[in-house]
Formats: sequence, structure tokens, C-alpha cells
Amino acid sequence: MAKFQNLEEAVAENLHDGDTVAFEGFTHLIPHAAAHEVIRQGIKDLTLIRMTPDIIYDQMIGMGLGKKVIFSYAGNPGVGLLRRMRDAIENGWPRSIETVEHSHAAMANAYEAGAAGLPCAVFRGYLGAGLKDVNPAIRSITCPFTGEELAAVPAHRPDVAVIHAQKASRRGDVLVEGIVGVQKEAVLASRRSVVTVEEVVEDFDDLHPNLCVLPHWTVTSIVQVPGGAHPSYTHGYYERDNAAYLEWDRISADRDLFSAWMKENVLGQGPEVFAERVKGVQA
Repeated sequence: MAKFQNLEEAVAENLHDGDTVAFEGFTHLIPHAAAHEVIRQGIKDLTLIRMTPDIIYDQMIGMGLGKKVIFSYAGNPGVGLLRRMRDAIENGWPRSIETVEHSHAAMANAYEAGAAGLPCAVFRGYLGAGLKDVNPAIRSITCPFTGEELAAVPAHRPDVAVIHAQKASRRGDVLVEGIVGVQKEAVLASRRSVVTVEEVVEDFDDLHPNLCVLPHWTVTSIVQVPGGAHPSYTHGYYERDNAAYLEWDRISADRDLFSAWMKENVLGQGPEVFAERVKGVQA
């Protein structure tokens, strides 16, 4: 049953040292405010799952919170490298991290399997690909009905899923609009979930019945954080802050500059700043 909390409470109650956590949101609805709260609380030794690790994981890895990343494609979207993640992999700064790389298809199927309570995902993929040579979690099985060779990967079953969404109802149902990505599957696959939203409304009675709605019994904690996806966008609320992504490439290129930026803009700020940051990029 969903509980309405502030962000500090929701993160502290649901995420702990050593947990496996998925911060999901594809292109938009990336839960930056929640990630910043995790950084402020210093929750460490995390296994981080994400289809497209971008700035939030670059920041968490750069602050030494991640020990392992399970992912498909890592980069600053439209810009280039994740420089803090690369520094951790190549130079062990601020700590070494383990990486487990998959394809997008494998990640999506692994979430789907986890949401269904299955131990693994089975799909067509990786034939002729070299990734399985460096990732022992990618296996091949033979279909017992057709004899076809199929790929199999372990299901994603995070301790916690963290997502951002447009709306929550007073009952605790959550509405996700626009590009849905794997937010639904990530929440259903996880033992606990934290959902930040732009606004809380009375109900969804006047909305279209075919929308993506997570029912209240699938969600652990809900937090209203206007602007909580910035610098990514929230469909219907504000646009993507492209300048922030470009600026991150400069900031993250230097360890000292990165550390100073994080101290001023994350450690020294609360979630209320996100509403101010999106004023210049309203939809």
C-alpha cells in the first residue's frame, strides 16, 4: 500500500547499504531528485541497474556509492561519455566498480521476467554477438518445442525501484504518460519502490482508461517533487534542459570540478530546488 512521504523519509526507509536498485526512466522521467537524495544520505555499496546509465549514475558512481553496474549503453545522451563512470572503470576513482553489460533487449526482457516472478528471461538475441564472450550471465538454451537456440539472462529483481511520474492519486495510484520505458516493469519486479511525482490529484476518474497506471498496492512510497526529473523532461510539464547535459560534460571531466559541483548543487541543496530549475524549460 502506497505511503505518502517526504523524499528524505522515503529514501531512508526503502534503500539501504548493499541494496540492488533500479533508477528507471527512458529519455524523460529520469528520477534525478531521488538520486540526489541517495547521494546526500551516502547510501553505498549499491548494485545499480539501468537500461541507459546517464548523468544520475555518473554522479552516484563519482561519489563512490556504486560497487556494480548492470546496464545497456552508458553515456551522456546526445553528448558523449560518462566521464565519472569511465574514471571508476579505468582508474578506480573514487573506487573500482564491476560492470555487467547487456543489450537493451536483454535488459527489457529481464525486467519483464522479474515482474512476472520468473527466474530468467528467454528471448531471441545475441546470435553472432561478441557480448556473451565477456558476460557469463548471457547463456543459450534450446527451445524444447522447436529446437531453436535462444538467449537467456537472469531476471532483474531489485530490492528497490525508483521512478518519476506525472501524477499520483490520493489513493496512491501512479500515472505514467509519454514514453513509458520499463518503469512499470521495474516497479513490479522490485521488492520496494519509491515514486516521485509532479503533482498529487484527487483521482484519475476523468482520464483515458488505456493509460499506464501503477495501482497503489504495487507502490511503497510516493513523494511529490515538482521538477524532480530535471534535467531530463517530464512529458506535459517541462522540456529537456539540453544545456545542462552539455555542461555536465565539462563538469565531469575534472575530478576537482566535479567534487565542487556536487558539494554545491547536490549535497548543499534539497529537493525543493528542482521546481526552480525547470522554470526556464516549461513545456
